[in-house]
Amino acid sequence: MTMEAESGKSPERVHFGVRTRIVRTAHLSRSVEMRSVVVCTALIVSAIAVSLLALASGSYHLSIEQVVSALFGGESRQVREIVVEWRLPRVAAGLIFGAALGVSGAMFQSLTRNPLASPDVIGFSTGSYTGALVVMLVTGGGYLGVAGGALGGGIVTAVLVYVLAYRRGVQGFRLIIVGIAVSAMLASLNTWMILRADLDTAMGAAAWGIGSLNGVRWDQVLGGGVVIGALFAVGASVSRPLGELELGDDVAAAHGVRVGTSRLVVVVVGVALTATVTAASGPIAFVALAAPQIARRCARTARITLMPAACTGALLLAVADYAAQHVASTPLPVGVITVVIGGTYLGWLLFREARQRV
Repeated sequence: MTMEAESGKSPERVHFGVRTRIVRTAHLSRSVEMRSVVVCTALIVSAIAVSLLALASGSYHLSIEQVVSALFGGESRQVREIVVEWRLPRVAAGLIFGAALGVSGAMFQSLTRNPLASPDVIGFSTGSYTGALVVMLVTGGGYLGVAGGALGGGIVTAVLVYVLAYRRGVQGFRLIIVGIAVSAMLASLNTWMILRADLDTAMGAAAWGIGSLNGVRWDQVLGGGVVIGALFAVGASVSRPLGELELGDDVAAAHGVRVGTSRLVVVVVGVALTATVTAASGPIAFVALAAPQIARRCARTARITLMPAACTGALLLAVADYAAQHVASTPLPVGVITVVIGGTYLGWLLFREARQRV
């Protein structure tokens, strides 16, 4: 009999700084971090608010009540066409593609245990752009062809970076340095291909390469959304192994994780998410870099988690696209705004890391 039982007192609970709740069903029992739930809820509500504002704003201004009514089949035919056919595909693309970039960045940052590791920094976005550019300039393929080229270019670039960075394992810092070098070489190749193309094709490819949601159609949103949804399901299945890999390969293997298989699945899913977004809107920079770290700081979690990163990415891209369309006197590609936001965040992150090393 323990001393607690003899004294009639229950043993003290140990608190680890994160408030959690145990969720049990017939087939599931797992810990849910309550702050992450609250943060995700707040991010989703904010993203919905920004989306409604974007649907109401434009040369033909609408009220929020008109927008909500049009979404549910009310209002005149003209208002429904403006909201559902003209503006909603762009807004939906911003939310879906932003979530995809947030999850992709979270996967790579978690896998490498480095906040600078994201698809646009280590070259995977540039590789996807190269693959899509080859299809656009050589065959002039449609969305499916460009999507296939972006996926192929991203995977080939990922394999190349991984092989060049491998030396008795892959360290996050070496992967980033090699990725930056490969990205610079691919950027030069992309510029050369654009200069060699005819003027109209080159202008379209260069404008698309900035990253823009202009001209996004429902078929791209729905097709990309289905692919991204399937990739999210696969990513959720490796969420626990990904958390174990953050502790190191040896610890993950000791916990029963198939290190090589899990790492391969994470890389393929992360590259595929980036390639799907690139195929529809071009390479949108810095959302994948900033969203996971902002989400981790808001949720105050010990490691990067996928759901808060997805919600943060969706909100970031929605806000950036609204700013690109309505803040400046002339509408801008969303990639211009994300570069400004991401560059500011990257400068702050580097400054913070430098201060911590002093």
